[in-house]
Amino acid sequence: MAKGRAEHDARMAALQSFGKDLARRAKSKCELCERAGEKLRIFEVPPEQRDPDMGRCLLLCGRCYEQADEPRRFQPGEHWRVLAGMAWSEIPMVQVMAVRLLRRQQDTQAWAREALATLDLEEEMETLVTECV
Repeated sequence: MAKGRAEHDARMAALQSFGKDLARRAKSKCELCERAGEKLRIFEVPPEQRDPDMGRCLLLCGRCYEQADEPRRFQPGEHWRVLAGMAWSEIPMVQVMAVRLLRRQQDTQAWAREALATLDLEEEMETLVTECV
């Protein structure tokens, strides 16, 4: 039991060590909805890798974190319109999460369907988008 806890603590410490670099990259805004002035959390894009990788992490506000982390509790709506632009992000994991969240609401939101229809994902990016869905 102690070994598992120690591994978890080490993983959390490694993720937290990415904080300053992620804040610089994100300009201290949520990387999905671009809200500023809110507490941001490090979100590791699933599936988690054996060793934490900053390239698979995003800095998210509380609302985006909860919705990205709990797919069954996802609430589609206007808050997510910003994802249409984020799906074109140059940061791969921002693009991955934007497309995943757009796909979660494509059945109920016409604007999400339209945004997805304009995308032409490369095979590698499509693999990343679908690897944990």
